[in-house]
Amino acid sequence: MLLAAAIVLPATIAQAEDRSPASAGPRNAAQLRPVRPVPVQPAPRWTLSAEVIALARSGTGNRPLVSLVPGDVYWFTQTGINTTNYPGVEVLNSSQLGQRLAAGPRLSLSYRDPSGYGFELSYFNVVGLTAGKAIGPTNPAQWLVMKAPGTFWQTQDYIYQSMVWQDDSRLHSLEANARLELAPRVTLLLGARWLQLRDQLQGTLDPADLGQPLWKRGGPSKLWDAVPAAGSTVVINPPFWTTIATNNLYGVQIGAKATLWEAGPWSLGGTIKAGVFNNRAEHVSLVSMQKQIFPAQTATNAAAFAGEGSLVAKYQLSEAIALKLGYEALWLNGIALAPGQIEMVNTTPSTVSAQGVNCRSSTLFQGLTFGVDYTF
Repeated sequence: MLLAAAIVLPATIAQAEDRSPASAGPRNAAQLRPVRPVPVQPAPRWTLSAEVIALARSGTGNRPLVSLVPGDVYWFTQTGINTTNYPGVEVLNSSQLGQRLAAGPRLSLSYRDPSGYGFELSYFNVVGLTAGKAIGPTNPAQWLVMKAPGTFWQTQDYIYQSMVWQDDSRLHSLEANARLELAPRVTLLLGARWLQLRDQLQGTLDPADLGQPLWKRGGPSKLWDAVPAAGSTVVINPPFWTTIATNNLYGVQIGAKATLWEAGPWSLGGTIKAGVFNNRAEHVSLVSMQKQIFPAQTATNAAAFAGEGSLVAKYQLSEAIALKLGYEALWLNGIALAPGQIEMVNTTPSTVSAQGVNCRSSTLFQGLTFGVDYTF
């Protein structure tokens, strides 16, 4: 009996040692190793945006540009009724020169810190804003007349000609804003901005003169009496009136961005901004009298206001890329527009002078944006 116990007991102890954790072998040892945490990827902080912005402009001042005077009124006489003093009927006003959509680029870069602070930079330009309108020739024949302060007045030279007015504008914007995330969907903006609006208005006669009208060499004439003077050649008329108003706005603005709606990869956001600015406004006019150009120029500083709003729909293609389509509106007040400068020009038979800059105008740009966001 004692011999049997002596044989069985060591075998039992050996089996127990084989089942103990200390002797479990490589498999159990692997189970006891500490688990390494999965690294957490940092949230994206930078967003680069590239867009096409297409804007149209309304609000082009309120200045008569062309009036009709009966063709049997004399072009000019020393006394009596003529095209210089006949009241005429207005047929074209600068307010009719609304500019259609023109496109330009917009680039933006923004940074968001996990603390909720950040900043953004943005630049865009739209340089192809144009509008034009021609009046004439008329049937029955009537004088096309444009008048300005002082002694200046312009008519067509021949019955076949039109009076053409063209308005061209260029808009630039550069801004830098600090950002503060007030809530997960609302961000406050505070920053500085530069805006430049250049507006040019030009009047021409089209087509060219057959030659100098005989009545410009003396003696009254009616429109249908106009014939070229003997020996005169075809004359390409220079623009009879050109005015360029340039506004450089420097100021500060405040605003907010908000996410208004989200559903899966779709979202809708809105932005609103308003600012006060100093407008360094310049006015240049080039006036043609007897085919000779007389220049006039002046500048001033004035207070201005800018307000901007937008709605943007986004579709998230991936974590990094989103497509977006939006509506944009920008309103400027306290600016100089070219039609408003005509009243600031004084003319005599041999001189042209600028009496100041009219900065009492306002204008509205509105249109569409399309682009892509890249977040990293």
